[in-house]
Amino acid sequence: MNPKIDTYLEKGCGRCSLVGTPQCKVHRWSTELILLRKLVLECGLKEELKWSMPCYTHQNKNILMIAAFKNYCCLSFFKGALLQDSNELLVKPGDNSQAIRQFRFTSSKEIHQIQEDIKRYVFESIEIEEAGLKIEFKKETETFPEELLQKFKQDSKLKSAFVKLTPGRQRGYLLHFNQAKQSMTRIVRIEKNTPLILSGKGLNEKGISKK
Repeated sequence: MNPKIDTYLEKGCGRCSLVGTPQCKVHRWSTELILLRKLVLECGLKEELKWSMPCYTHQNKNILMIAAFKNYCCLSFFKGALLQDSNELLVKPGDNSQAIRQFRFTSSKEIHQIQEDIKRYVFESIEIEEAGLKIEFKKETETFPEELLQKFKQDSKLKSAFVKLTPGRQRGYLLHFNQAKQSMTRIVRIEKNTPLILSGKGLNEKGISKK
């Protein structure tokens, strides 16, 4: 058991201003997170703290993570798409997720009900890593919304800053903008995130506005 994870459970991940308060999402799911931690450690994985969250590795390879969100806590497999999920217990974290798959829980009872399945999936994930299997990622390109192209014409600095972002950061923004169904919503999202783009930050980085 890694003492850094004890600190995570006691104080939270520290990724927002609620760290150390009762409102922290980690505290909301503390019972469930502790139970998931116990099950994963029983499978022999090494416990580490990565990206401010509990990460479990095998022979220095990332296998899974445990995380707390507003409406659920989860156990995420890095190569979950390769798992034989015949009972369809796993979910995608997003429509465009090609590799990660998750168990999502809203109570410790739900975890107890499938704890043997959880362990089976963990052991299968270890076997996948030992076999050297890899995810074959499909190259996906996101279109630039017309509202963003118009903004580029008005603001050359924004266009230059966007081009300098990594491909992953660019795609994250384009997905976020394109998910808005109405033009006005896309414009608002672009305006609110312009300062972050100019500072070279990505959509999932601290301080980003996702409204």
